[in-house]
Amino acid sequence: MQYLGNSELDGHRQAPLTGVVLVNLGTPDAPTAPALRRYLAEFLSDPRVVETARWLWWLILHGVILRIRPARSARAYATVWTERGSPLLVGSQALTDAVAAQIKSTLGAAAPEVVLAMSYGNPNLRDVLESLRARGLRRLLVVPLYPQYSGSTTGSVFDAVSRQLQRWRWIPELRFVTDYYREPGYVQALAASVREHWQARGRGERLLLSFHGIPGRYLIDGDPYYCQCQVTARLLREALGVADDELFVTFQSRVGREPWLQPYTDRTLVEWAKSGVRRVDVLCPGFSIDCLETLEEIAAQNAEAFEHAGGERLSYIPALNHRADHVETISRLIIRQMGGWPAVDDGAERAPRVERVAQAHANQAWLKGVKR
Repeated sequence: MQYLGNSELDGHRQAPLTGVVLVNLGTPDAPTAPALRRYLAEFLSDPRVVETARWLWWLILHGVILRIRPARSARAYATVWTERGSPLLVGSQALTDAVAAQIKSTLGAAAPEVVLAMSYGNPNLRDVLESLRARGLRRLLVVPLYPQYSGSTTGSVFDAVSRQLQRWRWIPELRFVTDYYREPGYVQALAASVREHWQARGRGERLLLSFHGIPGRYLIDGDPYYCQCQVTARLLREALGVADDELFVTFQSRVGREPWLQPYTDRTLVEWAKSGVRRVDVLCPGFSIDCLETLEEIAAQNAEAFEHAGGERLSYIPALNHRADHVETISRLIIRQMGGWPAVDDGAERAPRVERVAQAHANQAWLKGVKR
């Protein structure tokens, strides 16, 4: 039998904390096969990511994929790894730090604690939430860094948050951002990044928006991702003032044999090159931060394939990363989502509560009858 101890009383003593957690997908700890094996095992075991019968997928994952893919993925990660580590982690942390500073300058003492977490790998979302809990978390805003919603990304973040909160006795007030593709600042930042790229490097014949793909059956089953990608393209087309035959949408990163969202990025680029298109600009609006899929898959692999098929230049337009306009967009989104939350208390309510709990804790005869 376990009884209430001092650690369980800490929550009564702490000032209430408002926490904002920016969540990105995740990254391995190093560009090595062992690190990739750990990361891929966690990532690909998520039933939100791969919606296949668990027993069958377990056999495929552990019998085939984790035996072959880690070494290959490690070589790909090594081509984009920086002195500071994974581009996704470095960029996500830079965005988080900039957003925290922006909100602090706006709200002052009322500013929340803004931290970064990853769904897979480190800093792990579970550990980040536990750290906030230990500091008195009472209000929690979760902001997945996915502009467009998909069950395989944003949905998986919600699952992870809810699983962790199920373990807590004192649940914080929770708010959750499902998408932000319609945020005016987001579209304006995308448009500004394209214009700046055109001014610095010249304008290609076509602008290709390459989004991460998902299996086509997810769309049939009700996932809104495909539709939100199309709306993003329409809004960006309007912001840039380009014609329908100048901006196109494709989907990348497919795996396996089943049909994914189409048209496919790699096949489209090769077809364009063979048909006489010489210069293409590629933007990946679904990626808030540059990562393996943008830096290695698009800027390297697909650029090489485009040129081998007869194209002259594929020019990659970087993700928004921690651009000032992206920071401003995320900061405004957070401040708006926090609207209506009461200010942090000044201790007037906490002091008598602590006294009552302390008196109860001192009464060992009574406490021994209280089971955990």
